[in-house]
Amino acid sequence: MFVFRLDTRSGVPPYLQLVQQVRQAVLLGFLQPGDRLPLIREVVEDLAINPNTVAKAYRQMEQENLVTGRPGQGTFVNAQQSAAMSAATYTSLQRGLATWLRRAYAAGLDEQAVTALFTSVHQQTRNEDVA
Repeated sequence: MFVFRLDTRSGVPPYLQLVQQVRQAVLLGFLQPGDRLPLIREVVEDLAINPNTVAKAYRQMEQENLVTGRPGQGTFVNAQQSAAMSAATYTSLQRGLATWLRRAYAAGLDEQAVTALFTSVHQQTRNEDVA
């Protein structure tokens, strides 16, 4: 079963963290169409957060068509327009990124500098692909 986690130091509102985790899990293939998300009360108990926060996240995900709530049954992941990547592709990309991160930290970059460099290269690459 899918398990949520919260980073209280991230500065990202808890409901958005929940939404982002589901988006990422769907994209990476960890959540498949038809998978049931934990019940709101289960998330509340696991994370010790306000039920309204979890309900807000679930409403947001429904508005984005990531999930569908079925009364009395739970909330389920919808089929997505773009297919999730294969496990082999995910593993390859993860290893490459981990290698890159180790090199960046070994070169003396801190987390903020790594994020800035990644964001800069990401934007530059996207702009090249669009042009």
